[in-house]
Amino acid sequence: MPAVAGVFKSRSDAERGVAKLRTIGVPTDRINVLTPHATEQELAAVPTSQGEQPGMVKTLTALTGGALGAGIGEMVATMILPGVGFVLALGIAGGALLGIIGGGAVGSEAEKTIFASLPEEELFVYEDALRHGRSLVIARVDDQMAEAARGAFDDAGAESVDRAREMWWIGLRDVEKEHYSADGKNFEEDEPHFRSGFEGALLPGCRDKSYDQARESLRARYPDRYDTAPFRHGYERGIVYRRALQKRRGASSADM
Repeated sequence: MPAVAGVFKSRSDAERGVAKLRTIGVPTDRINVLTPHATEQELAAVPTSQGEQPGMVKTLTALTGGALGAGIGEMVATMILPGVGFVLALGIAGGALLGIIGGGAVGSEAEKTIFASLPEEELFVYEDALRHGRSLVIARVDDQMAEAARGAFDDAGAESVDRAREMWWIGLRDVEKEHYSADGKNFEEDEPHFRSGFEGALLPGCRDKSYDQARESLRARYPDRYDTAPFRHGYERGIVYRRALQKRRGASSADM
């Protein structure tokens, strides 16, 4: 069952996206919302303890009256996501998705089924969106309803995941070009391979692994690129990028 995702500038926009999905017949138990924007009522309802560790998902029952104005509240989960802060996950599978984005892995057979069609190369895009204060709506729909769901997201003002991914790369490109071109290499010519390697370092199965440790996984995903010099250079830069994020997150978490 395909997973269709939309990136929204605000939680209220995400709620409109949920409402649009419901009008075209998407059941609420197939809609999940991740947002860094929680109401005072929600924050008060979530028990916290001093020194709570980032990255731990806490699954709660639905908040009184429904967690979303659009009516999703069957399951609520929360996490302190390093570099983001408090994140609220709404929907039956929201907690599992939040755990994956936070660096975990899909555990139960039910969760594997839920996320079987969710491309792992999109997970860092979701994390980056949350880091920039955006909200996500992810719906599991039948094949014949996927296009209608994308249209519903468009009507609600969503940014596509592909668009969010391109904006993420645009934000990094100038720095990476300067670094790559410093010793005379042609960035424009090598960019497709370099970018693939960079993104490869952010895949859940490759995170925190050296190129040699991740080589077999990379070969399976990028058979025509994995062994090129630009790809490997991009992979190494992706590791640097991820470590810089972790360092920043550590500083942010210490302030929470």
